[in-house]
This record gives sequence, structure tokens and C-alpha cells, in this order.
Amino acid sequence: MLFEKRLQDGLTDGSITVALRRWKKPQALPGRQYRSPIGMVACTGVEVVDTIDLATATAAGFPSVEVALADLPGEGPITVLHLHLVDDLDPRDLLSHDTHIADPEKLRRQVARYLPHLELIAEHPGRRAPDLAAMLGMETLIFKREVRRLKELGLTHSLRVGYRLSPRGEAFRELGP
Repeated sequence: MLFEKRLQDGLTDGSITVALRRWKKPQALPGRQYRSPIGMVACTGVEVVDTIDLATATAAGFPSVEVALADLPGEGPITVLHLHLVDDLDPRDLLSHDTHIADPEKLRRQVARYLPHLELIAEHPGRRAPDLAAMLGMETLIFKREVRRLKELGLTHSLRVGYRLSPRGEAFRELGP
């Protein structure tokens, strides 16, 4: 889930417990945890309201209702997300360090269409996504989406620039064809 810097800082120090959004339909569900740049964030409640009060504006890190509303683009209902940072690790990170591959054939089937991506990442760790995409003759956004699938399988790690194989990804490559 993407949070602006102000919200990330407030969730980290606990001063913010609410995020405000204008969505056509809620894009977060209570009881779920979401990955974010600051770690795992739990959503404990979602309300769709027409307006907010001072307590909600303050919980969202704003000094007044007016400032909070001015920060929300567009018009229409407001989605109030009740959030807090949790200590749970990103499940993808846990998986990426598990080098025991219980069902190699299943993983091979899941990865089959992304093998060229995996090999390029192995050969060029830290290389920019647009460069890797060009090597495969594909658009960068499509390449990034497909590499996210490899990350979901625990095979890659994102770097500040580019990607690298995770320990699980290295173990998978060592299994061979």
C-alpha cells in the first residue's frame, strides 16, 4: 500500500492512526495486512463517510477538518482507514530466505514463463528495470509486473536500483532444468 511520507512517519511513530482517501469503492479491507515501504500495516477498520470530525482529522495527522479536506483530491465520499504498523515480517521476505523447495516441479511450472527474467536478474544484479526490459524486448511496466510475480514466489529481491536473486532464487537455479 502506498503512503505519502507524512503518513509513513506518523504510522511509524504512532501519531497517525487514520488515513483518508476518496475512492469509488474501498481498496482496503479490515483485518488485512498490507505491505508498505515502512513494513507491514494492519487495517483494523474501514468507514465510508460524507464528512469527518476534528478527532478523525487529528488522527490522520491534520490540525483541522478544513486542512484535512483540502488535502483530499476530488469530491464525494471519504474512506477512513484505521491503520497501525505491525511487527510481522513481509511474508515474501520470509519465503525468499527459505531455500528448501518442497515441490520443485510446481515451482518450475509457476516460473516457466518468467525464466528469461530470472536469468537476466541473475546475470545483471542491480541493473535498472528499463535496461532489463529492453534486453527482453518488452515494456518496462510489463517487465516490472512480471518481476513482481517472481518476488511473490520468493525468488527475487528489489534493490534501490534493480533486482537480485534471493537465497531461494539461487537455490531454485541450482536445481537446474
